[in-house]
Amino acid sequence: MNEREKLDALLAKIEAANIAYHEHDAPEITDAKYDALRREAEAILAEHPEWREDASALAQVGGKPASGFRKIIHRTPMLSLDNVFDEEEFVEFIARIRRFLGLKDEALVFVAEPKMDGLSISLTYEHRKFARAATRGDGTEGEDVTANILTFRSLPKILPNDAPDFIEIRGEVYMTKDDFLALNSSQERQFANPRNAAAGSLRQLDPAVTAKRKLSLFAYAQGEASTLVAKTHWDYLEALKRWGFQVNPLSRLVNEDGTEAFQAEMGAGRAALPYDIDGVVYKVNDIALQNRLGFVGRAPRWAVAWKFPAERASTVLEDIEIQVGRTGALTPRARLRPVNVGGVLVTYATLHNEDEIARKDLRIGDIVELQRAGDVIPQILGVLKRGEHTRPFKFPDHCPVCGSLAVRVDDDVVRRCTGGLTCPAQVVERLIHFCSRGALDIEGMGEKTVREFHDAGLLRGAPDIFTLPRHQAEIAQREGWGEVSAAKLSAAIAARRAIGLARFIYALGIRRIGENNAKLLARHYSSYANWKEAMLAAQIIGSDARLELGSISGIGPAIAQDLLAFFAEEHNLATLAQLEAEVRVQDEEAATAIDSPLAGKVMVFTGTLSMARPEAKARAEALGAKVTEAVSKKTDYVVVGEDAGSKAKKAAELGIKIITEQEFRDLAGL
Repeated sequence: MNEREKLDALLAKIEAANIAYHEHDAPEITDAKYDALRREAEAILAEHPEWREDASALAQVGGKPASGFRKIIHRTPMLSLDNVFDEEEFVEFIARIRRFLGLKDEALVFVAEPKMDGLSISLTYEHRKFARAATRGDGTEGEDVTANILTFRSLPKILPNDAPDFIEIRGEVYMTKDDFLALNSSQERQFANPRNAAAGSLRQLDPAVTAKRKLSLFAYAQGEASTLVAKTHWDYLEALKRWGFQVNPLSRLVNEDGTEAFQAEMGAGRAALPYDIDGVVYKVNDIALQNRLGFVGRAPRWAVAWKFPAERASTVLEDIEIQVGRTGALTPRARLRPVNVGGVLVTYATLHNEDEIARKDLRIGDIVELQRAGDVIPQILGVLKRGEHTRPFKFPDHCPVCGSLAVRVDDDVVRRCTGGLTCPAQVVERLIHFCSRGALDIEGMGEKTVREFHDAGLLRGAPDIFTLPRHQAEIAQREGWGEVSAAKLSAAIAARRAIGLARFIYALGIRRIGENNAKLLARHYSSYANWKEAMLAAQIIGSDARLELGSISGIGPAIAQDLLAFFAEEHNLATLAQLEAEVRVQDEEAATAIDSPLAGKVMVFTGTLSMARPEAKARAEALGAKVTEAVSKKTDYVVVGEDAGSKAKKAAELGIKIITEQEFRDLAGL
């Protein structure tokens, strides 16, 4: 398997884990395994940065907002954190900060906060009065849980005069261990852990149910604010306490050489805490430095979660089941004899592929060792004891759903069904993807509904989704449906007949085209007509369109090949033609929406700058510019520092505007 194929396999696993954890509240791998997958993918991307834009799964935050709640757009995205698991990785985190900012010996100060295992929340205050509350959702939009949050007696309803006129205060809703045990003992339905109990209790359509559950809230971060609250994060936490919010009393201000001792202290005392924590979050204290560091992908550069070691247990491997994904990938899953690991009852573990099964020599009936980090399903570390009547597992060479041949191409680690769109599993998974969070995001068209309508013959392909309103009366008569729910579904589908270009491209399910790559293509081509025309023209060897595709920053040869392969298939073109009759794809306006003289400009940096190159690039991109490594006729500005070389020379030859670092700073408002 080559590096590109290895990366694709890793990204597929990460995307599946994101969906399981955030959207289904049914995680399938441990935090440690999840982070190991991310680190392995990041290592490949470090060697091949041209593939970065294809790694949308690494940038995914949270999950699709649940149906039944009004959606709220976060004015400042609610992002996630990168994780480290030992001192060496934490030291590298600090080193990255120094490299990005160009720091040498200056000491860094952090705020250390126990990492709560709950549900992220954003509280908005307007004119210093509580206005609304939203869950993180997918990081961009979340569920409106205002009525539920109002049941919290500890929530400040009005802020004092020293608070900004407008502010978003972020925090974590959690349930204590004692309250979790009391809740489970009082009802038939059992929550797996306090985090799931907190999430389920807050996401109640009836606020009266939430009011009966004992939930708590720690505030710890801010989003958008009309005025600066404090110059340091520690002073911000002090302000929150003055305003009446609960702030974790274990939070501490530490120098970088004191972080290891604090980590050990929290790890030793975590079992005695009244709530679950799975690590410590370290944030750069200086907010000016935070702003300079900014974000990369889904996470801030100025903060990291240092996780505690994983917990382990043993149980019996009762069976190995095979699941089929939308790309035809056959993924094995271990079914375990239920076992309690750190207070969580686990039943399944993902085995990833047949090579892992062979490498660990896993057999049905074996007693296996499990590892769990965080409240998720564990990974199998290996066999502790061979069962009496076990036999090696034979991975199927035919699809368990449609019976088609399942093959491994070249050195691909994944075995795929060759049934294509004739395989019901692939058709259904593609339909689920088309309706999913980052794609058309159709309210009410979740996995269960898609499978139901496919089995009933109402859905065979994506265009059929838009014909469902014609069957509204029939749907209303189905079990579990009614006139109101059927009408709501029709309205939700109608609302998606106008869809943004980036969402539409992602919804098509083209291999290697994740959400970030879809946005990249949408920004570059700006309209569906431009994109389609370029892709069709690119079928001609040596055409300008093919060269243009290859010149897009982040679109490497493998991605370009998959794009062209999609447009080379007649059935894909037929599907697009049918969708064109049902959907109006809106032009991409994101690149020009930013009020900045750099918005939409293509820039190249060359030579030595006084500010670190990564910071300069991040600032330009934050203002809507596209930063590339190579100078071409499409380049708008070349920023030159000391000892500028061939790039400056080529820019002069092409007549491209060359500007100094100070001129760049003026344009960027720095």
